[in-house]
Amino acid sequence: MAGFTVARAGTQGRFVFASPHSGALYPVDMNADPALAEASLRSAEDALVDRLIAPGVEGGAAVVLGRLGRAYVDLNRDPADLDPALIEGLGDGTGSARTAAGYGVIPRLSGDGRPLYARRLTLDEARERIARVHAPYHAALAGEMQAARARHGEAVLVDWHSMPARATRAAGGARGPDVVLGDRHGSSCGAGLTRRVRRAFEALGWRVALNQPYAGGWTTQAWGRPEEGFHAIQIELNRALYFDEAARAPSAGWSRTQKGVARVIAGLLADEA
Repeated sequence: MAGFTVARAGTQGRFVFASPHSGALYPVDMNADPALAEASLRSAEDALVDRLIAPGVEGGAAVVLGRLGRAYVDLNRDPADLDPALIEGLGDGTGSARTAAGYGVIPRLSGDGRPLYARRLTLDEARERIARVHAPYHAALAGEMQAARARHGEAVLVDWHSMPARATRAAGGARGPDVVLGDRHGSSCGAGLTRRVRRAFEALGWRVALNQPYAGGWTTQAWGRPEEGFHAIQIELNRALYFDEAARAPSAGWSRTQKGVARVIAGLLADEA
């Protein structure tokens, strides 16, 4: 089972789009807790983000998509970020704060906070997953970024994600921002790119936040090296815009959101194709 796909069309520009968490396939060797509901297993997926960013292909961007569910391997985590509470043989070493919370490169918890397993994984099992899924995805992403820089002198990664409505809900239950842009507090890309993306979403009438609560994950950190010609920005779309999380289906806002994201993409890629 291939863990990713890459789509391109026509002349390639500087931009590479990625969606590491929109995959919905779960290999049988995951052996998740049989009592776990499918809704919980899939609760961390960036549902439909792959469809929202599809216009990038015709605009001249290479589009790299993860195909396997995030609960199996998280493609936006450091591959060394293993969880000793889940994986046997790691000793007492401590990983990142995210790993301690249950969300390392192989998550221990579902997106809605339930245990994914009724067992522990072996270290060999964990390493095999990373080698078979995480490493090839990032090799493909690296190939696209390096090729874009070789063609144009710089490459721009846009790492697309979605966030549950509850993640940014304000006090009193009010909905939080529609979009959160993460540029690692100004370090992962030129300021002009962040301003350009922010203006594009605000032109839709959407509320945009910067770096709070998402400043950009491992992929943005790894590729955000402007001094080397690699720029990276993370975009989080509020699922309340377009997705019914209870029904796991497009909501009434789907068409408006699809058109809005397509407009943002067209603006970003206007000079690329």
